[in-house]
Amino acid sequence: MNEENLTAESAAEPNSADPTVDAVAAERDLLAAERAELQDLLLRRQAEFDNFRRRVEREKSELRDYAAEEAVRALLPVLDDFERALKTVPDEEGPLRDYAQGMDLIRQRLDATLSKLGLERLESKGAAFDPNLHEAIQRQQTEDAADGTILEEYQTGYRFKGRLLRPAMVKVAVHS
Repeated sequence: MNEENLTAESAAEPNSADPTVDAVAAERDLLAAERAELQDLLLRRQAEFDNFRRRVEREKSELRDYAAEEAVRALLPVLDDFERALKTVPDEEGPLRDYAQGMDLIRQRLDATLSKLGLERLESKGAAFDPNLHEAIQRQQTEDAADGTILEEYQTGYRFKGRLLRPAMVKVAVHS
């Protein structure tokens, strides 16, 4: 009986000489490697999809900003016309002055609405000339202001959401 127990025990233990055990172990290792490869592929595809989703969201946002920028750019001449019209109104009281005040309220409302969308005026008068923000259309020799100081603004410059939409047209002081 001892001999039968030894034979049963040796059959239960894996024998490296047994070809079926070696084949099963090799298949197990192959399947484990394939599983790891598929797991890695899955993680890469998930990361690619996340990157794709973020890129699409960023492009949608840029497209919305671009569309809004173009709409605001189309309204800038209207703002300019309001400002030019309001500069020509006489200072004396009367019906024309009352009409001009109403027009100024409309301009202010349009300006406030565009500001909410991201439009910012460039304050130029008295500032130093910056070729990135200003377009010098006239130079004036003067000793009353520092060289490169903006003396007058002919057309307002604007930024939209931090980007220059239109440079300001200005008169710049120069020393002889």
